[in-house]
Amino acid sequence: MTDVEEKLEELEVIKRNGKKVSFDGKKIALAIKKGFDSIILEDDEKKYTAQDIQKVYQAVVKKIDKEYLPIGKIKIEQVQDLIEDNLKKYGYDDVLDSFSEYRKRRSAAREAFRDDKNMARLQKSIEGLGLKSANEEDSKRENANIDGNTAMGTMLQFGSTISRAFTETYLMKKKFAEAHDNGDIHIHDMDFEAMGTTTCCQIDLTKLFKNGFSTGHGYLREPQSIMSYAALAAIAIQANQNDQHGGQSIPAFDYYMAPGVLKTFKRQFKQAVYELLDFSDFISFINMDKVEKEIDKLGSINIDIDVFEPIYKESSEVKKIIEKGYEIAYKKTNRETYQAMEGFIHNLNTMHSRAGAQVPFSSVNFGTDTSPEGRMVIKNFLLATDAGLGHGETPIFPISIFKLKKGVSYEIDDPNYDLFKLACKVSAKRLFPNFSFLDSSFNKPFYKGDYTTEVGYMGCRTRVMANVVDEDKAVTVGRGNLSFTSINLPRLGIKHGIVRNDKTDMKGFYEELGNLMDLVKDQLLERFEIQCNRKLYNFPFLLGQGVWIDSEKLKPNDRLKKILKHGTLSIGFIGLAECLKALIGKHHGESDEAQKLGLEIIGFMRKKCDEYAKEYKLNFTLLATPAEGLSGRFINIDKAVYGKIKGVTDREYYTNSFHVPVYYNISIVNKIKKEGVYHKLTNAGHISYIELDGDTTNNLEAFERIVRLMYENDMGYAAINHPVDRDPVCGYTGVIGDVCPGCGRHNFEAVPIDRVNEYKNSCNC
Repeated sequence: MTDVEEKLEELEVIKRNGKKVSFDGKKIALAIKKGFDSIILEDDEKKYTAQDIQKVYQAVVKKIDKEYLPIGKIKIEQVQDLIEDNLKKYGYDDVLDSFSEYRKRRSAAREAFRDDKNMARLQKSIEGLGLKSANEEDSKRENANIDGNTAMGTMLQFGSTISRAFTETYLMKKKFAEAHDNGDIHIHDMDFEAMGTTTCCQIDLTKLFKNGFSTGHGYLREPQSIMSYAALAAIAIQANQNDQHGGQSIPAFDYYMAPGVLKTFKRQFKQAVYELLDFSDFISFINMDKVEKEIDKLGSINIDIDVFEPIYKESSEVKKIIEKGYEIAYKKTNRETYQAMEGFIHNLNTMHSRAGAQVPFSSVNFGTDTSPEGRMVIKNFLLATDAGLGHGETPIFPISIFKLKKGVSYEIDDPNYDLFKLACKVSAKRLFPNFSFLDSSFNKPFYKGDYTTEVGYMGCRTRVMANVVDEDKAVTVGRGNLSFTSINLPRLGIKHGIVRNDKTDMKGFYEELGNLMDLVKDQLLERFEIQCNRKLYNFPFLLGQGVWIDSEKLKPNDRLKKILKHGTLSIGFIGLAECLKALIGKHHGESDEAQKLGLEIIGFMRKKCDEYAKEYKLNFTLLATPAEGLSGRFINIDKAVYGKIKGVTDREYYTNSFHVPVYYNISIVNKIKKEGVYHKLTNAGHISYIELDGDTTNNLEAFERIVRLMYENDMGYAAINHPVDRDPVCGYTGVIGDVCPGCGRHNFEAVPIDRVNEYKNSCNC
């Protein structure tokens, strides 16, 4: 402590609430340090040193000593003014801007929380959470995957409400909060911004299983059977869910599970031979040590029994024992694989994360492993999905995605074509799997001949692949979305279209759309900085167990930018159809002119995202937003502002992303053609749905033809929706009208029918 600092301890500092405290130079030094530390260079290094901080600090202290010590007091605002004056004096303009912005934000936040209206609104939200059911309170239904009526669900919603208020007030620039509140944009998962969490991740199970992993409460060894592989996969999804606010996905489930099948087979083979020998007279003719060594060397569950010839060559009976042992082992392995897949599905529909209030939002991609082990996994996963849960219910999680690729699963001579047929059969009954297309013009270029370069999707449609940060890390595994914000396209259409003007003003439309995208870009960058300022210990599983790409290289106090930069920052959109209707009177399903304009608009947005990616060396991408709730939020705001406009605001929701409206009568072929061309523009993710009536299990050929149409029209990810009802009384699953075909009952009021498709749409669209 210097002599000046020692003298200043006699000085009184008057806080904003009028309270007087003794002068503490350390607090001033810390405030200055935070301002300097906020300025980071491109290589993630701090721009300024301790000498820069000390230069400003000492200047401030000397000024206080000279001007304020004689009068014995100083206000906290005067200290901050002195800091700003000296930052300006010494030319630290970037630090000054950062310090001033933070100061203004804190001031605005204090005013906001003193504002009676804001406090009343917060109080009303809290009262709604505590006193109303999910049927009465919208915020309790915000996430279809959380039961807002449970104690833990309500607790999460309390935290969410307070966190959102804190974020808008303390962390976020006022212009971003205002744009969100007035419905120009929607900042997704705003309640998690304060925590700095990321959205989602594609988990590499091979990397995770290699030496085992820790969940923070215990260490799990490397799995040694397919049952353990499947169980640990579910645990990994559950653990990672607690570190992120979005979903978890496994990009190559069949490849990751296949080693577990082989390990199980080897164990079963040894056991079967032992047991057969126990009941034979030929035990003296066989050397079990040699048998075990030969089994340990096996690389597949499909083998040529002649590899054991040196062991059985002197006895045909011993050969029969080994052959019989193989047959028994194969059957038991197949059965155990089915049980493992069944357990995996049951676990992901029953286990909870996030304080016990939420089933993990999980997805699995599979379909391209042609090994006997991988095929066994795929087949049994599909069969377990087909069988349903304990009472025959359709499993919602994991959202399963079957990957189609020519030479693997698409054509009749492909090795996994039979599994594609089975996937269609199961999807026709259970809604899942959905289908992804690896040969699309925007997915195929990344494929380098092995499964690690296959594009994987999240069930919610998120896609992560290209990487402007490092082209050598243009992969799906270990990466995910960081955050995304969506733009209200219909509002721009209303403001600049013929529904409210003499003629369409496309120049004004694009100018405002460009300005909104710039705003969202800046908001995403602000949120990215919050995420980068977290530490390794804030994400004990995602980063601590090396799930996120390169996270195993982190040191405890490293900023996270060096690894989070591999994720995506996505700009989304809602309501292209209503936007076009407002602009020119027709949507893209109705008119080729509208389709052309729609492609121009989304092309404009994609070009802007590409420009941001190049300028900031970050993965800015364009998302076809998945959000049923947002579709309703935007239209309700616009209806209040602009009233009911036919074809635009006269329904309860805007149409999702680039979809042709579900209420518009269009053929399956035309809908697929209209929507398919948008998939390549939306590189952050997309999905198209075909809605069918009736029981699709009666026409599997038509079901497969629709999937093929999707493939042929350059889609990346698509699904077929159809009625899937279940009578909880008799267990019948299928299309149920006024009478249950299973038991004949008519009155469904006391025990209602489960309408599974409604839940799928609420959480997956």
